[in-house]
This record gives sequence, structure tokens and C-alpha cells, in this order.
Amino acid sequence: MASVTVRVQGDAPVDLAWERYADPALWSTWSPQIQRVDTAMTRLSAGARGTVRAGLLPHPTLGVPFEVLEVDEPTRTWTWQVRLAPLGLVRLHLEHGVEAHGDGSATWLHVTGPAPVVVAYAPLARLAMTRLVRR
Repeated sequence: MASVTVRVQGDAPVDLAWERYADPALWSTWSPQIQRVDTAMTRLSAGARGTVRAGLLPHPTLGVPFEVLEVDEPTRTWTWQVRLAPLGLVRLHLEHGVEAHGDGSATWLHVTGPAPVVVAYAPLARLAMTRLVRR
């Protein structure tokens, strides 16, 4: 297992950046690798499940099942687990947070999983997080 932490700062107000995380319907607006999110949850909540439809091309999409493990709105943090590959044999554990930074916001991600997957995911995460905290 490997772990990587990614941090990004931007000019978006902290409440806006958090709302982009808190509402799964908004994930595809700032994360280019997410095409859509199939879930019944309208706001992050522990125990919620769904599937992220991921891919950088219109078709086909990769279905990535997930479960939200923890959400702490006051501290703007949340944790989830995603499963990749057949039968969910590859799992990633992702911890996210948003905090005020100067006139804008900063976000961080701590991801743990198999080293090749974590290393490949980190640049995509950085790109998405940069868009998350951009006005």
C-alpha cells in the first residue's frame, strides 16, 4: 500500500469549494475525469453509496462504486472508499478537506491504495482539485 497527499490553493471562497464537494451533482463540473455520479444522495452523508462514471472520453465510461465513510460539515472534511477492477479487488481510501486560505480556499486529499494506482491518480486529482478551488 502507498499513500500520497495532494494540496492545492485557489481563489474560490471556502464555502463555494466545500459546496462543490458536498453536492455530488456538482462533481463533474470541476473534476474532468468524472462524467456523472449515480447516487440517491443529494448531499454527502456517511453510509451513502453510488457509482462514479469516470473517463476522459465520452464513451465508454468506467463505473467506480463508492461508499462515503465519514462527513464532518463543520470542519469541511469527508472520507470515502472506491473500488476499482472486477469484483472491487482494488480499493482506494480517500480523505478530503477544504479550509480557508487567505481570500480563497485550499483543499487537500490523502489517498491510500496500491502504489501504481495511487501514483497514476495523483496528477488527475491535482488537476481536479485545482478546478475545485478556482472561482
